[in-house]
Amino acid sequence: MHIVNNTIDEIGWTNYHWKLFFLNGFGYAVDSLLLLLQSIIATPAGYQFNPAYPRALTIAVYVGMLTGAIFWGLSGDIVGRRFAFNTSLFICSIFTIIAGAAPNWVALSVFIALLGFGGGGNLVMDTTVFIEYLPSKKQWVLTWLAAWWGLGQAIAGFIAWGFLSPAKWNCPDPFNKQGVRISVCEDASNKGWRYVMYTSGALVFLMSIARITVIRLKETPKYLLGEGKDAKIVEDFHSMAAKYNRPCSITVEMLESCGTVRSAHGKSKFSVGELTVHFRGLFATKTIGFSTILIWISWTLIGLAYPLFYVFLNSYLQSRGADFGVPSTFITWRNYALVNISGIPGPMIAGYMCNWKLLGRKYTMVIGALLTMIFFFAYTQVRTEDENIGFSCAIACCLNIYYGTLYAYTPEVLPSAHRATGNGIAVACNRVMGILSAVIATVANTETSVPIYVCAALYVAMAIVAVMFPFEPYGKRSS
Repeated sequence: MHIVNNTIDEIGWTNYHWKLFFLNGFGYAVDSLLLLLQSIIATPAGYQFNPAYPRALTIAVYVGMLTGAIFWGLSGDIVGRRFAFNTSLFICSIFTIIAGAAPNWVALSVFIALLGFGGGGNLVMDTTVFIEYLPSKKQWVLTWLAAWWGLGQAIAGFIAWGFLSPAKWNCPDPFNKQGVRISVCEDASNKGWRYVMYTSGALVFLMSIARITVIRLKETPKYLLGEGKDAKIVEDFHSMAAKYNRPCSITVEMLESCGTVRSAHGKSKFSVGELTVHFRGLFATKTIGFSTILIWISWTLIGLAYPLFYVFLNSYLQSRGADFGVPSTFITWRNYALVNISGIPGPMIAGYMCNWKLLGRKYTMVIGALLTMIFFFAYTQVRTEDENIGFSCAIACCLNIYYGTLYAYTPEVLPSAHRATGNGIAVACNRVMGILSAVIATVANTETSVPIYVCAALYVAMAIVAVMFPFEPYGKRSS
């Protein structure tokens, strides 16, 4: 691993890394785009289909992303990173477009789950692939990758703003205050949510095509190292060095002199033993095991806090908007887009902070969590429209300081041969709590400030867990 890291540092940052930054960033953007789409279209689609369980789409997307995270995470360690990288976005795009043509609520929920399955592999593979090519002095760039998450949110907000604001594409609310249907919502007058899905699906499809045409991703050197393919590692490094006119001194003899790698896989790749190897590798020592558990706890906590605020933000804004005298859905969706745009600078600020020796990754997460907590508590005192938008935007920015750093920290400290598995389980923990948040939303009133207080308390817990992390990646090279 030292030899491989030395070679990555020797070659340094190249245009190949810029391409990875953009193409892996597409995965981040799609993940957040898809996560918000289901909450965006749930209300207008519900007007048309009159569902028995209105939160079905939220549960569907999280179930899909849960199974996708586990499937793509395990496959990334078993058959390689390249397959998931090239496939996941394509699956997302196809089922997003199909979901736009859903004839009823059950079909829509199924297609939402399937697009979530494809999206479940994005966060796992994007960080895994990127970190395994990054020079040590550029590992902080992994934090910046999360800025694409905010961009995906912003795109979702703008698409919703464009298609869900015009009255010609959207039915008025067919229910009275008692929840009794008083009018019919025909498909012909309710095309807005379908256009949202078609447009989003087409955009994701273009991203999936870019992934296989702009860059021909080769298997990562650290995955190949776990496979014992020394000659292939050397060949790929020299090919990259020659293409970008960089020095490269690695040889097959240097790797072979270290012995043979025998512990990265089981006797058969498609066996229970293979799964056991990757799970045990995350607990190889007490310190590594403690780190793994804390990472999973962090993803679990943010998995509950994030959707309670974001996925149900539109209903909260609408309820507050009534108090503020917001006159139209146009203003509501404009506010939604503005809040999502504000999430973009968060990971960039985090990237700057985590590269300070005084803060590192751990205390950047602590600061991001505590700032978010402060703004959450302050948000409950909002009384004007300007305050509403201002505090919502501040929360979006600070929240992504924490989230962006956690995204980067997770693959940095996980052992390379088992990185995708550990990352996949972490994201799966996140999705389980997303499902729970939908259940909470069913039995609780998300139009009150209660979820805000709950989120604030959760961020205090996240800050405490961040302090307890045993590893600080600043100034160190990932395995």
